[in-house]
Amino acid sequence: MSCMRTHYAASPRAQQGFSLIEIIVVVVLIGGIVAFAGSRILGGSDRANVRLAQSQITTLASKVDQFEMDTGRLPQSLDELAEAPSDASGWLGPYAKPAEFKDPWNTPFEYRTPGENGRFDIVSLGADRKPGGESTAADIRNE
Repeated sequence: MSCMRTHYAASPRAQQGFSLIEIIVVVVLIGGIVAFAGSRILGGSDRANVRLAQSQITTLASKVDQFEMDTGRLPQSLDELAEAPSDASGWLGPYAKPAEFKDPWNTPFEYRTPGENGRFDIVSLGADRKPGGESTAADIRNE
């Protein structure tokens, strides 16, 4: 028996490749997928920065409390957590490093004494770096 090979010729349409319309459709679909994925990834980092700012504020608030327990008064500014003020007896710091006084958006935390709802407030202005705002642009403060 002899081995017979059958050779099928491709149709002219199969040899032409993709049309311009098909290529445009694929590029648009890929662009849509990339845009959707990018917005999800960037949105996740904004939420992570909000959680980080909340954590930083909680930590700074506990350091302010420690300063008050040691000296008998609240600091006049966050800088007093890093460098001993001349009028604070009992200072056992440094309680914090100056790098800790900025939020995840590299904006200095605002420290207010007395606070709106307590002895002091520590506030991050959020992603927009302006008072007020909504969502990730909203102000974040200690409770």
